[in-house]
Amino acid sequence: MKAVRVHEFGGPEVLRLEEVPTPHPGPGQVLVRICGVGVNPVETYIRAGKYARL
Repeated sequence: MKAVRVHEFGGPEVLRLEEVPTPHPGPGQVLVRICGVGVNPVETYIRAGKYARL
């Protein structure tokens, strides 16, 4: 499956589209197909390394 992953801090250029193994759900779990996602402003701060831990 495809995933957008971040391996370092930075701007949008650090986002990488990668092929990753499809997870296999265990007993009592389900696998959900995601068709769209949202990004909150705080997630862009975390990616940029500008959001300090509390």
